[in-house]
Amino acid sequence: MSKHVITKAKPKTTTKKASIPEIPILYEDKDIVAINKPAGLMVHPDGRDPGPFLTDWVAKKFPLTASKKVGEPITGYDGVSILRPGIVHRLDRETSGVILVAKTAKGHAHLKQQFKDRTIKKKYRAFVWGELDEEFGTIDRPIGRSSSDFRKWSAQRGARGIVRAAETYWTKLGEGIGDVAVSENAPNGRASFSFIEAEPKTGRTHQIRVHFVAIQHPVVGDSLYGPKRPEALGFKRTALHAYSIDFENCVGKRVKVEAPFPADFVKAGKEIGVKL
Repeated sequence: MSKHVITKAKPKTTTKKASIPEIPILYEDKDIVAINKPAGLMVHPDGRDPGPFLTDWVAKKFPLTASKKVGEPITGYDGVSILRPGIVHRLDRETSGVILVAKTAKGHAHLKQQFKDRTIKKKYRAFVWGELDEEFGTIDRPIGRSSSDFRKWSAQRGARGIVRAAETYWTKLGEGIGDVAVSENAPNGRASFSFIEAEPKTGRTHQIRVHFVAIQHPVVGDSLYGPKRPEALGFKRTALHAYSIDFENCVGKRVKVEAPFPADFVKAGKEIGVKL
């Protein structure tokens, strides 16, 4: 008599996708919406990261935008086309702050033309290492690919590939001393920092981060461009916030939107004694 071996199927394990966060709307009309993106949220898929993404929120909040495919697709790392409903520009994953989203094809085309003509004005706030000698200035350094790391860009000698002009205006808003992890850079656990406003006149990838590391004042918490720096001011991410954006809506009216500072910015400002 034959014996039958009965085996139980192993339960399938699935990775639960994180929920889409609630995102504050700062401005809205029938064609365009401005939102306050939280740090840690990617704008759109890249073919590798599981998400969630800002585009998930757009699809849920504005289903007509997604269904009509407002926006332009890109090609992911795996060669598959990635839809980006409503996306006209982007912020780095760790950067918080205001970003514009198009709700209609009309809004997308109108914003896209303004970015092309450089009539949209964006201002960022950031904490950087060290005390800046001047009260304001301009960083005028072309940007190309880093010769040491394919993920990075460079505004210093040795940049490879196509090197494009890049210009950033900056203003020092305050400075002070704050706590850092004890290291070679801060043997007593204290260091100086500056709180700055930066206005990129060009739109190169990582421009503000690349420009400030080029003048030896890297953005606090930037593990890509300042990996040898210790943790400082309590930041668990790059201390960069898209503070304001000034644009023209589809009826020809100029609109300026400002994004409130997140909790980590407020805490860091209090620590070094600067007013945000």
